[in-house]
Amino acid sequence: MTNTQHTAMYTPTTPYDSMLARFNKAAGLLQLSEETREKLRRPAKQILLNFSITMDNGQEKNFEGYRVIHSTILGPSKGGIRYDTGVNIHEVKALAAWMTWKSALAGIPFGGAKGGIVCDPQKLSKSELEKLTRAYTQALADTFGPHKDVPAPDMGTGPDEMGWLMDEFSLQHGKTIHAVVTGKHLHSGGSLGRVEATGKGVSIITLLALEKRNKRPSKTNVAIQGFGNVGMHTALFLWEKGVKVVAVSDVDTALFNPEGFNVPDLIAYAQRNDKSIYGYYDAYQILHEELLTLPVDVLIPAAKEDVITAGNAALIKAPIIIEAANGPVSADADRILQEKNTLVVPDILANAGGVTVSYFEWLQNTLHESWDINRVNERLAAILEKSFSEVYQAAGELNETLRTAAYYLAVKRVVAGQQLTAVLDKETPPAHN
Repeated sequence: MTNTQHTAMYTPTTPYDSMLARFNKAAGLLQLSEETREKLRRPAKQILLNFSITMDNGQEKNFEGYRVIHSTILGPSKGGIRYDTGVNIHEVKALAAWMTWKSALAGIPFGGAKGGIVCDPQKLSKSELEKLTRAYTQALADTFGPHKDVPAPDMGTGPDEMGWLMDEFSLQHGKTIHAVVTGKHLHSGGSLGRVEATGKGVSIITLLALEKRNKRPSKTNVAIQGFGNVGMHTALFLWEKGVKVVAVSDVDTALFNPEGFNVPDLIAYAQRNDKSIYGYYDAYQILHEELLTLPVDVLIPAAKEDVITAGNAALIKAPIIIEAANGPVSADADRILQEKNTLVVPDILANAGGVTVSYFEWLQNTLHESWDINRVNERLAAILEKSFSEVYQAAGELNETLRTAAYYLAVKRVVAGQQLTAVLDKETPPAHN
């Protein structure tokens, strides 16, 4: 099939549509009943919020926010809070479901959730961001909880917002409750290794994928789309292992250096340049869409959803794609990439480092412990290596892609939890007044 034919077939889908397509395939392999499928397709709870805060200029401004809880079958729901102008219910529903599958695949006792506020955090002052976070927390004070729903940082949020959330939730409940949120500053009960966890996890998974393709790190070049927290740390950890990072991009620019970037120098430049790599001296500027189609060994999309679609999948030259972002490859691109024998390591496996170390933080808070960085990193590597091995083995047994195998294992575990819950409910005698 030609590139033109693929482009003509492209019909835009939402991230939620893509999630459902992958879920439905796994459900078919598991031969799930329609009743079970329906329960797992739909979020357990969807909350739409409208609230206002007083801006620095004294005017009231209204904001729209969301919190979607997809599942609590395997434990408290877990998922980040995103501040972005593009936040919408379809995106949040998809992200919440992905958290369910991601936690289940990693063997972590959490369900899935996601939240967001429609805003541009770059245009808000620090005091406005604090007011926004506290208002959002107040509105969800009965939803959040260490054993109910545990938020975390996501796009546009970080340790400051998580600290304000913890403080506001604690004020609402009359005592300090560290375990209500993860991704906090260390002085607020955060965990060592949390900031870099997703990027470190992506680098661990990338090296495992290279091993399967008999490719040495020192003979590998990669392109990374997105140079935020995840892309930056992924680049750094891979560079430390001898991988050549030849292309990077952020919202402002895309850069190419065939000799490979000095990643620590690039990070230092970005930190001096308001977190932007625009204008970096040791590189050629290229178009954003060019980065995706460079002839590199590994492509790591670490930005947003749906950047690889049926419209451009045939143009991808990298034989390995590591999904550092959530949903960067739309479902309608899966078959095209499979036909090209592209090894795609799915998001629910590749970027699970974040939720894994979030779990460690929650566990430390709950147990009143503090782990050293070696313990965090060793446990993170052990969980990701086990997950990768299980998915690779399942893909071989099913004769399916890594994505289908990952969904198969994740959905299977959630269904097992659901069935156990149903049995326990039947065995529990009714309470007597």
